[in-house]
Amino acid sequence: MLIDGALMLTALIAGATVLAFWLDRKIPALSKLGASLLALMFGAILSNTGLVPAASPVYDMIAGPVTMVAIAWLLLAVNLSDLRLAGPRMVLAFGIAITGTALGAFVGAFLFAGAIGESTWQLAGTLTGTYSGGSLNFVGVARGVGLPAALFAGATAADALMTGVWLGATMLLPLWIGKFYPPVPEAAFAHPEGVDAGAAKGTHHPFFVTASLSVLDLAKLFALGIILLAAAEGAAAGLGALAATGTVPGWMGGIPPVLFLTTFALVVGHTPWFTRPEGALQLGTLALHFFFVVIGIWSRVAEIAAVGFEVFYYTAVVVGVHGVFVYGVGRLVKLDIGSLSVASQAAVGGPSSALAVAVSREWPGFILPGVIVGLLGYAVGTYLGFSVAYLVQGMGVGL
Repeated sequence: MLIDGALMLTALIAGATVLAFWLDRKIPALSKLGASLLALMFGAILSNTGLVPAASPVYDMIAGPVTMVAIAWLLLAVNLSDLRLAGPRMVLAFGIAITGTALGAFVGAFLFAGAIGESTWQLAGTLTGTYSGGSLNFVGVARGVGLPAALFAGATAADALMTGVWLGATMLLPLWIGKFYPPVPEAAFAHPEGVDAGAAKGTHHPFFVTASLSVLDLAKLFALGIILLAAAEGAAAGLGALAATGTVPGWMGGIPPVLFLTTFALVVGHTPWFTRPEGALQLGTLALHFFFVVIGIWSRVAEIAAVGFEVFYYTAVVVGVHGVFVYGVGRLVKLDIGSLSVASQAAVGGPSSALAVAVSREWPGFILPGVIVGLLGYAVGTYLGFSVAYLVQGMGVGL
């Protein structure tokens, strides 16, 4: 039976989101996967079994305005001063991780330029964005660079599959190659602030921390998210109009709204009035997981086959080069396997899957650092994705 009514589809996506959080919270074995991967898996099951359509205005609304507002809320929760809480080792490991992603995107661009053609630069930027901060950056960069619809669908499916594969890898590699690295610091095994192991899950898991919100607080957050989105859209449209008249350089007219949104949200989030507003992380996380279900729905094996398996091979090369770079350079600079694995997953899958690695390997002291650098990835991944895209285009790869 195909469920294609807008209300029923929305209810199904909401139900899948709640189920993902509930299983993460209640089932220890599934908490090792994390709510993000569970939401993605539920969406993929719904789609590949034919229960939901491949396309719907509901998906477009979630992947468009809902996800854009989620970006605003999550970035309001980012405070760059928190990097000191992550510690220099985790920050260094994350820097190595996103550098490895960019390198992988360049390698893949040269390897598959002949097969992908003139869209190589767009795909390079999109994959750089998604593997520097998670799938949240996928849509922002992909739409910003104008990734064709067919490639968007195929790359979405390939990205979802590779994210799951790499999550498993970062959970297992510490067991397989950990002996070749310095020992994981004792602090990684300590529950923060002396909280006992039984209470740590509910107290320090970012998805389950209680936020005390009034109706006024919620109204402010909703209004601020929408205002930031409107300001970003207006700034992009205004610059486009000015560029058309020659008032500003032509390239400025091509700056996508998501770059303005990222910048505006980071600036506002660092003002005294909106520093880490209560509930922003929770609302952003909820909206983001609606998007993860949709990403799963778009993850159809048939979509990869339709555009050619080169797109999947490209994603595999990006993640493969990323992995070799992370664990290779990490060993040279004497970083421990725990910091490298959590930081790598923060880049590839975002803060929620970084958290899943820390929980799986029983490193509670890495939960907060992993989430912090993962949130940072939401910010830097967008900028890095566009930078790589335009560098590849400027080099004429695939053109």
